[in-house]
Amino acid sequence: MGVAYSVGEVDHLYTFFVQWSPEIYTKGNKKRRHPHYLIREKQQKHYLVGEKNKVAVINKLLSNPVNPAANNWEIITVKDPKRRLSLCSSDDSEADEPDYQREDDDALPVLCDESQLVGDYHLKRLAAHMPARTQCYPWQLVYSTAIHGSSLKTLYRNMAGLDSPVLLVIKDMHQKVFGAFSSDPFKVSKYCYGTGETFLFSFNPDFQAYRWSGENSYFVSGNLESLQIGGGGGGFGLWLDADLYHGSSFSCPTFHNKSLSTQEDFVVQDLEVWTVKN
Repeated sequence: MGVAYSVGEVDHLYTFFVQWSPEIYTKGNKKRRHPHYLIREKQQKHYLVGEKNKVAVINKLLSNPVNPAANNWEIITVKDPKRRLSLCSSDDSEADEPDYQREDDDALPVLCDESQLVGDYHLKRLAAHMPARTQCYPWQLVYSTAIHGSSLKTLYRNMAGLDSPVLLVIKDMHQKVFGAFSSDPFKVSKYCYGTGETFLFSFNPDFQAYRWSGENSYFVSGNLESLQIGGGGGGFGLWLDADLYHGSSFSCPTFHNKSLSTQEDFVVQDLEVWTVKN
């Protein structure tokens, strides 16, 4: 069964779907496969996500709606050549995007902002390890050293109020790209937080993901002096200082990882943090 999660002010459309086709959209059902289609409010940046095998029924409902508000919505696909533009701009023409069509099962995460560090090569490999609840949802940039400067305090401040997973991507002075997916946004906390969805990754040079080993729950912890991901041994899986300039990466029991960079101690060149837009 398909599941929809509203983004923005879409309660009126959600109510319409539940009333007229509850077997397709059930808020309480969290078991879903990868969605492939977005139902977009025309001229707005509001979206619902649905399973591709339900799109034909939904399209029929939108074509002959009982609720006039549904006339404001259309079904589009996330297509690789224009996925960032189609999701992040309201200027797309209907000629550019058909009502709906089939798409490959390995749709990439959607970036609503330009990234200096992440390309399709990285997204394709990371997507296979991200939890299903993040698949095909738009991702927005919440922190970048190129935009916001190098400050852990600013990173925390930009994530205040968030309640969604985050993707931390680092490029060091040796041009190595690595980072972490965290089930929870970064914050100051006395105790470790996060779940087993959290993992470390490295493109050094080949992609490697380090999932939770189950040995401990030292997923993420943070204070004003540093951010730490993974631990329990002689060092952290990933550690960053207050200036987001110096970092280190050691093997740790939480992820049984290798050092993410070519050296255990590294200097940050650029850093970005992304979060699911929901």
